[in-house]
Amino acid sequence: MQRQKVNSFDFAQKMGAYSHGYSIDSEDSVLIFTTGQIAMDKNGNVLYPDDPAKQAEFIFEALGRILKQAGASLDDVVKPQFLLPTWMILPKYHQYATNISKTPSPFQL
Repeated sequence: MQRQKVNSFDFAQKMGAYSHGYSIDSEDSVLIFTTGQIAMDKNGNVLYPDDPAKQAEFIFEALGRILKQAGASLDDVVKPQFLLPTWMILPKYHQYATNISKTPSPFQL
């Protein structure tokens, strides 16, 4: 089994052992784990502070770039996990997230 960090210089850089993701290659499959993403530019500025839908769009574009670097896409996602500061913005999140994946899955992004 081989493990490889997946990092992008398109995002704010973290210190220490942080990595945007890991690609784990076993003999017949590859698992990709990504870290939590936030709507922040390379300089550490919060983007779209009053627009949860635009933040979701930015985050999913970031995840797409991370997955692409690892040889995958959002269509390959099996289990997303997300944390919202309040359930009141869930409809705004879904406004963007439900139109991302073209592949039917047992979940909704």
